[in-house]
Amino acid sequence: MLRRVVLSRLYARLGGPAVSAGRGGRRGVASSVPPSGSTSPRALNIFDRELKRKQKNWAARQPEPMKFDYLKEEIGSRIADRVYDIARDFPLALDIGCGRGYIAQHLNKETVGKIFQTDIAEHALKNSIETDIPTVNILADEEFLPFPENTFDLVVSSLSLHWVNDLPRALEQIHYVLKPDGVFVGAMFGGDTLYELRCSLQLAETEREGGFSPHISPFTAVNDLGHLLGRAGFNTLTVDTDEIQVNYPGMFELMEDLKGMGESNCSWNRKALLHRDTMLAAAAVYRGESPTPLPAVTEGLCCVLFIPQRRSLLVRCCRASWEF
Repeated sequence: MLRRVVLSRLYARLGGPAVSAGRGGRRGVASSVPPSGSTSPRALNIFDRELKRKQKNWAARQPEPMKFDYLKEEIGSRIADRVYDIARDFPLALDIGCGRGYIAQHLNKETVGKIFQTDIAEHALKNSIETDIPTVNILADEEFLPFPENTFDLVVSSLSLHWVNDLPRALEQIHYVLKPDGVFVGAMFGGDTLYELRCSLQLAETEREGGFSPHISPFTAVNDLGHLLGRAGFNTLTVDTDEIQVNYPGMFELMEDLKGMGESNCSWNRKALLHRDTMLAAAAVYRGESPTPLPAVTEGLCCVLFIPQRRSLLVRCCRASWEF
């Protein structure tokens, strides 16, 4: 009862709804998502956030969503490993863009006392994976976190921030809600992610239709991410990159898995449809002469950020070989 009162006061202070308790001690889903399509005035409106919400909800409602969770499960476990590398515990943690809870399931209550999970997709939160850690699920946008300053000991985020329109604001929000001596552990797609698929579609569309439209969403370059972290208040930093390679029988199988992950393109300038001939030509380009399964390479950007008491930043570079 005390937890409900404290949480209600927190949300009253923020002007948002309280979170009600669900069955088995799990919390219900509270909403703090801004109106559809809203962004901060300075943001570039690159992504259709409402479409991304629908894509993630569709993926979460599938009969076997875990069939497509392999990449997010793997990266979620590696983020949890980095949390365990830090010789301390975290009474209160926040997972931004949690999906079905790919990080929390790999954490234990000895290390994390309680975790808030936020996402823009309500069905992803409702179908989140069970964990032993007391969990609060909140429907919230990554750019509009409904928490006061200096709230969390730990903030984590896995494969979510590459879809926000205002990444500087999202990083500033993370810095804002972290306590002094807090930790941020994050991973996002960047750089030349899905380079093979991008080139195959561009070559085929240029040949068949005399030009091409972007079919793969733009990703943040490692140098740009370092600059944005600096703008957010993280003053001394290092961003680590690793390539993740997954093999697929062909282009169509890759695209099916991207859809099942909720990772399909949601750029405003996307082309609605591709001609059948163009798709077949792109699949042929993607396969080439290879008789073996074909790789899809993603570039992961990962960092572990420490904020000491004086609110400046110490950064520890984390190295890993993310290859299946």
